[in-house]
Amino acid sequence: MNINGLIYSLLYSSLIVVTFIDLEHQIIPDRITLPGILIGFVLGATVLPVGWQNSLIGLFLGGGLFYLVAVLSRGGMGGGDIKLIAMIGAFLGWQSALLTIFLGALAGSVVGLFLMAFKGKGRKHPVPFGPFLALGAVAALFWGNYIINWYINFGR
Repeated sequence: MNINGLIYSLLYSSLIVVTFIDLEHQIIPDRITLPGILIGFVLGATVLPVGWQNSLIGLFLGGGLFYLVAVLSRGGMGGGDIKLIAMIGAFLGWQSALLTIFLGALAGSVVGLFLMAFKGKGRKHPVPFGPFLALGAVAALFWGNYIINWYINFGR
């Protein structure tokens, strides 16, 4: 395994921990996300192929979009989710952060509709979003280029 593989293993490990904590307690600990943001940016700037510009833009674009959602929805998005997408953006860059948001929202919508249709949950039933962001981040890292190329060429 090369250095990038080790670094991404650190990211995956963090995402797994965040997933289980968010599912159980509906909180994403700052002890994971804040160091993750810093580590993601430093590694993105020095070691990872994403580069410092994409890492910095990913950090602020992802976190900024979720902050805007939190403000506009008056608390519909938690602070942990904001910091988690900022961490993901720092590690993966802005393109993958946006793809992570899209894929996470898509997966969350499918699960939410399933819960409403088959489990009798209402629209106000809270569903932790961290696990869907984690899933989106893994998909963006492994298959992001394929997904983006498919989308760009769709309908041609």
